[in-house]
Amino acid sequence: MPELPEVETIKNELLPHIVGHQITGVTLFWDGIVRQPPVKEFCSRLIGQRLTGVARRGKYLILGLTSHEVLIIHLKMTGSLLLKPASAEPDRFIRAILHLNGETAIHFRDPRKLGAMWLVEDKNTIIGKLGPEPLEADFTPQMLLTRLNTRRAPIKALLCDQTFIAGIGNMYADEALFAAGIHPLRSGESLPPEEVGRLHRAIQQVLRNGIKNMGASTDTYYRPSGETGFAHHHFQIAHRGGKPCPVCGTPIERIVVRHRGTYFCPQCQPQSLST
Repeated sequence: MPELPEVETIKNELLPHIVGHQITGVTLFWDGIVRQPPVKEFCSRLIGQRLTGVARRGKYLILGLTSHEVLIIHLKMTGSLLLKPASAEPDRFIRAILHLNGETAIHFRDPRKLGAMWLVEDKNTIIGKLGPEPLEADFTPQMLLTRLNTRRAPIKALLCDQTFIAGIGNMYADEALFAAGIHPLRSGESLPPEEVGRLHRAIQQVLRNGIKNMGASTDTYYRPSGETGFAHHHFQIAHRGGKPCPVCGTPIERIVVRHRGTYFCPQCQPQSLST
C-alpha cells in the first residue's frame, strides 16, 4: 500500500512534468473511481483547467487547478499514477486517464479498484480530519507524548490511524517500532518519555529513508516512470516473517494487530508492558 514515502515520491516525480499543463480530456474505464462530484460533472469541470501545483497530505495527493478547486487522489492499496505519452495504450488495470496538452497523459493504475478521486473547492472536506504530518517541524517528541498519554490502543494501531498521525501505514509502522525497540502491542499510554523520544526519531528516520529510496515496491507500487522503488531492499523487519532479526538473529514473528499483519522481533521488542 502506498504510504507517505511512496506518495511523496510520486508527488516529487510528477511535479516537474505536469505543473502548468492543461487537462484536455478525461477517460474513465471505471466510474467508481470518482467519488465527488457526479462523473459527468467531474469530467466537464476538469477539462480546460491548468495544473498549478502538486502537494501531499498524509497518503493523499492534491493537484491544484486554475479554478482554485483541487483534485484529490488517494491511491489506496494498489494504486499508481504513471506518466505516459498521449499515444500509449492503457493496460487492463488502468481505471482513469487524465489527458494533458504536450502529448502527455497520467494513467491511474489500480488492480483492485480501491483508488478514489475527488474534485472539490475545499480540500478540508476530504482531508480535514487527518492527524499531524510526521516530518513537519511542529511534530515534536512532546506533541507525540501528549497525543499518546491517554491512548490505550496498541501503539501499532495508533501509528496506522490516519487521524492520529498522517501518512504512516503497516510497513513503516513496523520499521519504526523495531528501530525504537517497542513491542507493537504496547499501549500508547504505557510509553514513557524516553521511549516516545526514541519512537519519534525512528518514525522520522524510516520515513526519510523511504523517501530517499523512492518508496517500497513490495507489491503493486510503481513510480510515475513505471520504475520500482528501492526502500523495501532496506527494510529490517517488514514482510520478513520467519527470517532472522538483523540485530539478534531471533526469528521475526508475525501477529495481527487490529486486523493488520504486523512484524516484530520478540527479543529486540519485548512486551515489557501489555495492553
